[in-house]
Amino acid sequence: MKEAQFYRKLKNGVVQCVLCPHNCVIKSGARGMCHVRENRGGKLFSLVYGNPCAVAVDPIEKKPLYHFLPKTKTLSIGTVGCNFSCLNCQNAWMSQSSPEDVQPKHLAPGEVVKLALSTKCKSVAYTYNEPTVFYEYVFDIALLAKEGGLKNVFVTNGFINPEPLKKLLRVMDAFAVDLKGLDDSFYKKICGGRVKPVLDTLKAVKRKHLEIVVLLIPGYNDSSVKVRNLCLWIKENLGAEVPVHFSRYFPCYKLKAKSTPIETVMGAEKIASDVGLKNVHVGNV
Repeated sequence: MKEAQFYRKLKNGVVQCVLCPHNCVIKSGARGMCHVRENRGGKLFSLVYGNPCAVAVDPIEKKPLYHFLPKTKTLSIGTVGCNFSCLNCQNAWMSQSSPEDVQPKHLAPGEVVKLALSTKCKSVAYTYNEPTVFYEYVFDIALLAKEGGLKNVFVTNGFINPEPLKKLLRVMDAFAVDLKGLDDSFYKKICGGRVKPVLDTLKAVKRKHLEIVVLLIPGYNDSSVKVRNLCLWIKENLGAEVPVHFSRYFPCYKLKAKSTPIETVMGAEKIASDVGLKNVHVGNV
């Protein structure tokens, strides 16, 4: 275990986690919504520090990052837990699990960096589940990675509070952020979150390398009006050059909507280009 960063001690042994906008108030012996941060005797601990359950060498384009260190390898690492509860999560076996549910690999931050260097990776990617929930582990790895000449990549839902994000920006080089739309009701119903903190995160990280991923789900966020409004927001707030990836949805986990037609994804690409976005890509087609 590792004592968590970004929490407050309240009365009677209760603590409040202020890492993400849920701002969970946690009694002694209980955990936050992410399943991996536990109050033990009035102190908040991370239960996944040094305990990844997924480690792999990936092409950087899989994150997806198409404009950052192209054609290089990245060491991808993830734990259990998430601060969202997306009904369509493709990694639900990780994100919606507790530490007791999996067999971790036990890698100290220095071992992660050594593994990245030995496998000829140019970066470390914090991915698969939401890396915000293993923040302490991310930060310690990232510091050592920078010392070793590696870049750091944060693949995220963007649901993080401003102060932790500000500190994270010191060590991160690139962000791939899921933007599920501008509709707050969609975020609440499908993801268990809110959209405004995500939009705030996007504005904060645009000075780093940023690429945006939009998963189009039929009947939820795929209408031409919603796609156009999303593209206009991106252009006006983040600039026309930011890469945007429109991705095709397939039924997964608890959401059983029909698969996204290829025509919908290609139509979104055209809308984005017509709006004036310069770097538009399609995926899962």
